[in-house]
Amino acid sequence: MADQVTLLDTWASPYGMRVRISLALKEIDYELKEEDLANKSPLLLQMNPVHKKIPILIHKGRPVTESSIIVQYIDEVWRDKSPLLPSDPYDRAKARFWTDFIDKKLYDTGTKVWMKKGEEQEAAKKEYIEILKLLEGELGEKPFFGGESLGYVDVALVPFSSWFYTYETAANFSIEEECPTLIGWVKRCLAFESVSKSLPDSHKVYDFVMNTLKKRYGGE
Repeated sequence: MADQVTLLDTWASPYGMRVRISLALKEIDYELKEEDLANKSPLLLQMNPVHKKIPILIHKGRPVTESSIIVQYIDEVWRDKSPLLPSDPYDRAKARFWTDFIDKKLYDTGTKVWMKKGEEQEAAKKEYIEILKLLEGELGEKPFFGGESLGYVDVALVPFSSWFYTYETAANFSIEEECPTLIGWVKRCLAFESVSKSLPDSHKVYDFVMNTLKKRYGGE
């Protein structure tokens, strides 16, 4: 293929899902190489020697790392179809702010929800719901975070919805009861085939977390 696009990824990673969604929205053909993070490939270590993490987009032999940066790169290189970042500089800055907020808060807090027990789990659950409510407040009555069309923040956040069932089951709560507007937004995102086909089954994620990750990281 002319553009020589390869994605190093692992199926359950919400960060990798961002890249898959972006590539699907732009209708970019690429080769997917599934990584085993317990036994990282020489290619992964070569292409991301600093952090040694996925996802990694390899375009024309050159690596791009960090999911939010990869999505911006995809948007800039293939700018003629389905733009993700707003054209207005202020709106772009705002989209980057909320994606940075998601990156700094959501995964780590969610990990505590399924990893911890008792009071620590309750505290993590409360914090997780507060984060989602802040995001729900930013969404407001808009169909998508950027307005009328699926954009950068939507692509950054919607992959985490495939982990919602894990958090809910582990800590016995309902995200839909707490944040119904956000769940409505998830359903609108899933109406896009590029989104729905890029996200794994929630029950498969739960099995992976409980039977693999929890044992690997010594969850309580």
